Amino acid sequence: MEFIHILDTINNLSPYVQTTSRHPKQNMSLFLFFITLPILLSSATATTTTTTYPFDISYHIDCGGLTNSTDQFNTTWLSDRFFTAGSSAIVSEPLRFHSLPEKTLRFFPITSGKKNCYIIPNLPNGRYFVRTFTVYDNYDGKSHPPSFDVSVEGTFVFSWRSPWPETTSRDGAYSDIFTFVNDGEADVCFYSIATDPPVIASLELAQVDPSSYDSASVGDNQILVNYGRLTCGTNEWGPGFSNDVDLFGRLWQADLDFRSQNSAGFNALSTPKSISNTGQPPNYFPMKLYQQAVTLTRNGPLEYELPVDAKLDYLVWLHFAEIDSSVRAGQRVFDVFVNDMNVTRVDIYKQVGGFAAYTWHYTVKNLSSSVLSVKLMPVVGKPIISGLENYALVPADLSTVPEQVVAMRALKESLRVPDRMGWNGDPCAPTSWDAWEGVTCHPNKNESALVVFQIDLGSQGLKGYISDQISLLSNLVSLNLSSNSLGGTLPSGLGQQSLVRLDLSKNQLTGSIPENLASSNLQLVLLNDNLLEGRVPEELYSVGVHGGAIDLSDNKGLCGLAPLPECPLFWENGSLSRGGKIAIGLSSLFVFSVVVLVIYIFCIRRGRNDYDFGLPQDLMCKCDLMKLKSITAFAFLVLFPIYVSVWKCFIMPSFDLPYSF
Repeated sequence: MEFIHILDTINNLSPYVQTTSRHPKQNMSLFLFFITLPILLSSATATTTTTTYPFDISYHIDCGGLTNSTDQFNTTWLSDRFFTAGSSAIVSEPLRFHSLPEKTLRFFPITSGKKNCYIIPNLPNGRYFVRTFTVYDNYDGKSHPPSFDVSVEGTFVFSWRSPWPETTSRDGAYSDIFTFVNDGEADVCFYSIATDPPVIASLELAQVDPSSYDSASVGDNQILVNYGRLTCGTNEWGPGFSNDVDLFGRLWQADLDFRSQNSAGFNALSTPKSISNTGQPPNYFPMKLYQQAVTLTRNGPLEYELPVDAKLDYLVWLHFAEIDSSVRAGQRVFDVFVNDMNVTRVDIYKQVGGFAAYTWHYTVKNLSSSVLSVKLMPVVGKPIISGLENYALVPADLSTVPEQVVAMRALKESLRVPDRMGWNGDPCAPTSWDAWEGVTCHPNKNESALVVFQIDLGSQGLKGYISDQISLLSNLVSLNLSSNSLGGTLPSGLGQQSLVRLDLSKNQLTGSIPENLASSNLQLVLLNDNLLEGRVPEELYSVGVHGGAIDLSDNKGLCGLAPLPECPLFWENGSLSRGGKIAIGLSSLFVFSVVVLVIYIFCIRRGRNDYDFGLPQDLMCKCDLMKLKSITAFAFLVLFPIYVSVWKCFIMPSFDLPYSF
């Protein structure tokens, strides 16, 4: 098995990847390594941990797979799910591969859009290990491995460029990272270069300890990209390659290809004895890692050379265990040099005793070379090492403000945005990619996140409606949804103070124009050729008065200032206006007052002889039947004209009848 350096050739794979191969070493492009699919190793004795592992969330997704399956190492693989689009396929030579998840794949044709994703939902926030297996193997018969980029949680991490190295194209490559999830879902997205369809064969995700790999110092805004995870003195092992246990799911590769020729002769050591301090939080390093080691046959340095991208910083972890029972404190001492800088002195037995794990890590910055050198210089005795890890520290890219992600996803559904536009994942991130088609983004004022600045989806065949969630786009300056077939009403949330240009012309929008649409910043309002109705807010006319442009033509039901028809006196936006409601109230009060007055005149008020002496029945009010009839007739004569006026002013307009008085 070999580690492939990816440094010399141009136009192959890009940064941030790792690889082992069952073929002779070849040069590739990239500032990383790729783990090409190896022959799976025979079973090895599984190590156990004395600490209960508290993280039980993991997914093993067989991309393109139709059914669940279990591999030879008892890993359960889920049928393909959580993808946004694409199609499934089978590699051209399935017998070359040992497990079903390596034989199937999902590809994303350009008809699915430039950007497609796997979005794993309902995850607790925390740190996750993500591993992908990518293979081409001429599945489409075109002999053209695709060019595409890969992002995780909105940060660009891998890049594939055609042509791929032959062995990688045929056998596939594994790559992995550690990342934090802070929004309840993990996004792994693929971005097509030109019209090439991105591919992926399997996707694995596992929750790990959030304190792992010194996250308190490194920070949760850094993604750790594997640039080399070596086991010294043995073949590669780990989940998917052997029965050996690594609770994080890490694959450990043989160190042979990374030993420097400057080193003295190498000597591999191993022990069946148990190693203490293993399987412990927060890193849960497996015992097997420390049961093998490499030392030297003669005096001199023990050196490893790792290919890197000089533009990045690196987190280097070194693993030691004194597995020679004859060595005591002070008998094996060596200095650690990183890029010829002496960074520490190690005496393993003095630190932890014999047959006990000891780790040490160091952050490498300001590289000037594409090779990172780790050299163990002897002070007393010969140096020894069990394992080495090297992670690129990739700063997490800016992501879109969460509430604006919610708004954009709501708009995707309500507008029925077609798949070909690739509205998947984060609307604005990664910043090195284009935002969603038709969307323009900018950093917010303090440059801590991305915000949606412009949406331009004119003439895209949209047939839905505008979601109320658009009110969450508080930084939206320009909105163009013209020449579609959108229905529904205008949401009140369109009245953002940030909005400057609004073009919703040539749709099928109904209802009235919201009062708060009359933003003081609007310079362009095009609502023509719709089905809008009701009174136009007077403030909206100020757009034209102050040098802007406004077009409300060809909306049969709109009324207001010229050239629009005059609005009914008491009717506005499909219902009674405020003035109409006041008029009805005053009219009703007047009628009531008149009726009370008539009753008073005819029934209560006394005549000249009302107080003459007589029997009690002669002193009662003398309202007879004729008087009551007179009152009824009078009330009818007063109320009927009011009802007629109400009909003309309020009922007739609701049926779009001519406005006549």
